[in-house]
Amino acid sequence: MRRRGLFAMLVVGALLTGGTACTSPDTSRIVVTTNILGDVVTEIVGDEAEVRVLMKRNADPHSFAVSAQEAHTMQTADLLVYNGLGLEEGVLRHVEAAKAENVPTVEVGTRIDPMEYREGDAAGQPDPHFWTDPARVVAAVRLLADEIVDHVDGVDARVVRERADAYAKKLAELDTDLARRFAAIPAQRRVLVTNHHVFGYLADRYDFRVIGAIIPSGTTLASPSSSDLASLVSAIRTHRVPAIFVDTSQPARLAEVLVSEAGISVTVTALYSESLSDSDGDAPSYLAMMRFNTEAIIDGLSG
Repeated sequence: MRRRGLFAMLVVGALLTGGTACTSPDTSRIVVTTNILGDVVTEIVGDEAEVRVLMKRNADPHSFAVSAQEAHTMQTADLLVYNGLGLEEGVLRHVEAAKAENVPTVEVGTRIDPMEYREGDAAGQPDPHFWTDPARVVAAVRLLADEIVDHVDGVDARVVRERADAYAKKLAELDTDLARRFAAIPAQRRVLVTNHHVFGYLADRYDFRVIGAIIPSGTTLASPSSSDLASLVSAIRTHRVPAIFVDTSQPARLAEVLVSEAGISVTVTALYSESLSDSDGDAPSYLAMMRFNTEAIIDGLSG
């Protein structure tokens, strides 16, 4: 009898516990497309809401895709944050589906004074790679804090805004430090060649010149022509470019072949330009990514 009584008490306790869990409000969920923005949003909200990041680390934002379950997660989010300006080419239709379900969405890139590509196949179109300019990320932090407070139930607005202010201060310090470090590079060596057009904002912020890209486009999904590559080799020789900067999420083979076949003395240097690294890598956060890239750029252009 004692065993039966104990069993009955456990059953009732479990049912009561289950009933309580079912009636308590679920944790609010913010879904973010790219891992760079995911890191920024996490810095702002802390433990105030769940942050679900769709893009895996070391992935390419232009080509990553989502599963059916992840698409459903987007359509049931309390807030959907995406870079926009055409960056997430593989998931934009799911963003539109979420909008159709009346999910609050924020397209960050369109709201932080976006630049246009100045050269290549995408010249005149909006450039989505705004995060290479920390000052624009500060603007994004202010924007996201407002959107989170306005649309995500259960968050403490004071905590969110305090965290946003603290993170914005770190970004401003980063910006000051990068400006100082890059200014030490002689003007004639402050030139960039990349695997595709990804550093327009950084160039504008810190007075670099982008003289070409292996893929003369704003997306990694395009392909260069033989004339494109010939023009790039000519520009590299004219400007005596010491390094080509490629993204860690893309194979460096094309850059290496270009250097070998053209017979030019140029190093190929990998940067985390569009994705964070694994948590134990060189660029586990946005701040770490920007500092890593800064050191790599300075080293590459000093060669």
